[in-house]
Amino acid sequence: MNKTKLEYIWLDGHKPTQSLRSKTRIEKNFGGKLEDCPIWNFDGSSTEQAVGKASDCLLRPVAIFPDTARRNAFLVMTEVLNADGTPHASNARATIEDDDNDFWFGFEQEYFLWDTETNLPPGFPIGGYPAPQGPYYCSVGAKNAHCRQMIEEHLDLCLDAGINVEGINAEVAAGQWEFQVFSKGARAAGDQVWVARYLLERVGEPYGIAIDWHPKPLGQTDWNGSGMHANFSNSLMRECGSKEVYETICQAFAPRIDEHISVYGADNDQRLTGLHETQCISKFSYGISDRGASIRIPITTVDSGWRGYLEDRRPASNADPYKVAAEIIKTVKGVDVEVRA
Repeated sequence: MNKTKLEYIWLDGHKPTQSLRSKTRIEKNFGGKLEDCPIWNFDGSSTEQAVGKASDCLLRPVAIFPDTARRNAFLVMTEVLNADGTPHASNARATIEDDDNDFWFGFEQEYFLWDTETNLPPGFPIGGYPAPQGPYYCSVGAKNAHCRQMIEEHLDLCLDAGINVEGINAEVAAGQWEFQVFSKGARAAGDQVWVARYLLERVGEPYGIAIDWHPKPLGQTDWNGSGMHANFSNSLMRECGSKEVYETICQAFAPRIDEHISVYGADNDQRLTGLHETQCISKFSYGISDRGASIRIPITTVDSGWRGYLEDRRPASNADPYKVAAEIIKTVKGVDVEVRA
């Protein structure tokens, strides 16, 4: 009898940063489609999502991907529901107001690899630091690029799964890397980022390498932190051809600093200091090609006649892409209708 492994993945209720959880379900004669994945339950009292006397929570499948690292297996991204079928309080996916997929998102996910034996990033000597940042960004060679084989394994698994990874690169610090995911539709973008994160965590297990998503894992040292820069557009931005429209959209973010920062990741104040290619967390700015601004206007958008996208550089590496997308959509949709015309 044909049996298939379905790895149900969800976000727990841990605060301030949720963690990934997963468990394997065996299905007989599985059809291979999302609609063939049944709703499943789990013990929410073990994930900070319920109390013991009413512990059942539900997992509703929302996306499915082939899992080529395992035989006859799929990755099933789910969202958490209460026992009555309503969205759980920890379910940020359900808060996204994007029914027509008009918004496109590209997330640049930075992260640090973390050696579980040394409790340091690969390339960091015990009791000290490697050479200052500079030679590590987009580097090659064992002296500067660390754990490339693991990174390549992760990339291949993502591509095999159909996750729209558009690139990878070594980042500015030793042991720091980045991958980029693009998708049309905020929910789909969030689904893909979370499954890519899950695969990265799993790939690191046999290497003894954990993933540190903290925005400033090296503390207040002269090393860059990790972000999850959010590139975004809607049809207005892709078609308007107007500098005025872009400036109006950017200006709409200025009075909503607190709303955005509240969902842009825990401990982001340690990263958004105004140094290391960041704007201060309490300030807002935008500029063409300015990586020290809150929002960067890419030169490609300008050169395309003000048709393209914007990059919000503030989200931290540990931010929830569902929450980030939801807040960006809310701000952009609040732009004056007359400017949209």
